[in-house]
Amino acid sequence: MTLQFFAPAWGNTLPFEQFCRNVKAAGYDGVEMALPFETAEKDAILDSLAKHGLSLIGQYWQSLESDLDQHAANYEKYLRHLTDARPLFINCQTGKDFFTFEQNRRLFELADRITAETGVRITHETHRGKALFAAHITRDYLEKLPDIRLALDISHWCNVHESLLENQEDAVQLAIRHTDHIHSRVGHPEGPQVNDPRAPEWADVLQAHLNWWDEVVATHRDAQTVLTVTTEFGPAPYLPTLPYTQMPVVNQWEVNVFMMNLLKERY
Repeated sequence: MTLQFFAPAWGNTLPFEQFCRNVKAAGYDGVEMALPFETAEKDAILDSLAKHGLSLIGQYWQSLESDLDQHAANYEKYLRHLTDARPLFINCQTGKDFFTFEQNRRLFELADRITAETGVRITHETHRGKALFAAHITRDYLEKLPDIRLALDISHWCNVHESLLENQEDAVQLAIRHTDHIHSRVGHPEGPQVNDPRAPEWADVLQAHLNWWDEVVATHRDAQTVLTVTTEFGPAPYLPTLPYTQMPVVNQWEVNVFMMNLLKERY
């Protein structure tokens, strides 16, 4: 099995060249991010990644439109724009939680067509507000559309179901078997991100996530396939802040590097 680690561009406030230097120095293999449509800006990003020997996971999160036809048109526009950059693959926040199965199915099938035409693989993220927002809903999609491959961000499900998914073992196991990519954020029953995974009060919650990730790793070791991990602890408001001052309670970069090193040592 090959295990690769990616830094999220989400939350970065540094010039991108400096960000890439920091990403490389920390020991990451690449960056997960969306790409701008402005040609010079996009080319500068790709040049910086190449200069520092960093791979790209394309990221699509702009699933905002309520009208399905508009949604599908923008979905295709963003995905084809990302495929032009020849990323390692694209991680996609596909669909909406209020779309019907058939409406979201149209988007999954569109992604399949784009992959067939371009050769760029697309995973679909388990994310609140999107098609795969809940464990039992994702189970239904995977049973009916078994070619779906997941970016497993199980922190969202902990928040949605207000639990550590103790009663959804079958759905979780099915999702694990379909997982190609992990977002290693640690969620909890009352939120999608603990304030600091290093803190002892979150030990049991962190261990629950590690147990799930252990199983994903085991499936990829057995298959001798590549598993990618983005350490996607986010900035405020995902990252809790102090009242009034709005100062973050921890440093996002330090938490993400901690998660990478924890998983590198574990696996």
